[in-house]
Amino acid sequence: KRLDRQGASLATSNWARALAALALLAAAPATARELEGQVALTFDDLPALTIETNQGYIDDLNRDLLRKLRENHVPAIGFVNESKAEGAEHDRQVDNLKRWLDAGMLLGNHTFSHSSPNSLGAAAYAADIERGERITRPLMKAHGKKLRWFRHPYLEAGSPLAVRDWINRWLRDHGYRVAPVTIDAEDWEFAEPYDDAIAKHDVARQARIRQTYLAYTAMRIKWSQESAKALFGRDIAHIMLLHCTRLNADTLDALLKLLRTARLRPVTIDQAMRDRAYRTRDTYAEKDGVTWLERWAATLGKTLPSEGDEDPPAEIQAEYDRVDKDRASPQNQ
Repeated sequence: KRLDRQGASLATSNWARALAALALLAAAPATARELEGQVALTFDDLPALTIETNQGYIDDLNRDLLRKLRENHVPAIGFVNESKAEGAEHDRQVDNLKRWLDAGMLLGNHTFSHSSPNSLGAAAYAADIERGERITRPLMKAHGKKLRWFRHPYLEAGSPLAVRDWINRWLRDHGYRVAPVTIDAEDWEFAEPYDDAIAKHDVARQARIRQTYLAYTAMRIKWSQESAKALFGRDIAHIMLLHCTRLNADTLDALLKLLRTARLRPVTIDQAMRDRAYRTRDTYAEKDGVTWLERWAATLGKTLPSEGDEDPPAEIQAEYDRVDKDRASPQNQ
């Protein structure tokens, strides 16, 4: 799941600045006139990314997330891993996908198994994409919509260039358009420790994770906007990578406030993709999955800002690793 770390931890001074900035953002609401930019919200790993196996927990987080999106009049798209709808809870998992469509949201394909082309190879990866539309495509059709959007797991799009180009041709021939990412706050790394804190009824830990996540997200939004200016001399319509998690359901109102303060108005992915920035040439074909800002920088030979281009805090990384290790232990199998 994790890309190579740039450092073992964030400097204390950086996190003091990030937390101070978060407090300022919360205290300074933006007016409608100030919302000059655009951002599309995209949620990966539907029906949910969670360590919790209780179906009621999964159902509730979907209901809460969708309720808040609707109340705030925010469009969104959810990218589906249909492997998560297999098993005894198949019908209830499919019901969660229907909830997204009933709420006016879109669904996209995120492959069946959430595997990478680096491990599967191009042909098997294409087969996994095709397998990942057996439920989603009929659901979209029943709601008068067409399955068009695809998101690469881990943002790994194929390597070397010949493999990447083969996959892109396959996607195009099968009516898919790749959903890029320009804002990525690595929310998945905060989400599992948050689930664990809920399971252990540790309210203080839940609050700490939420605060740290929001501060980190504020920093990453700013980095993405500054990076866009470094590349294009202006800000662009952004596409934000999130996951369908309890953490995002609980923090969505605060996340939307961060976006308002950054002068980013939520729009559909189709609207965001009208920005001419998304027609920029992209020759990146390395194994590591990176944002499109980084892909464009590599192609154009430009340097992105270093401030804000940091990994989640060391304590979050350690908590994630500990939760992951606990889940893998024999007594939890």
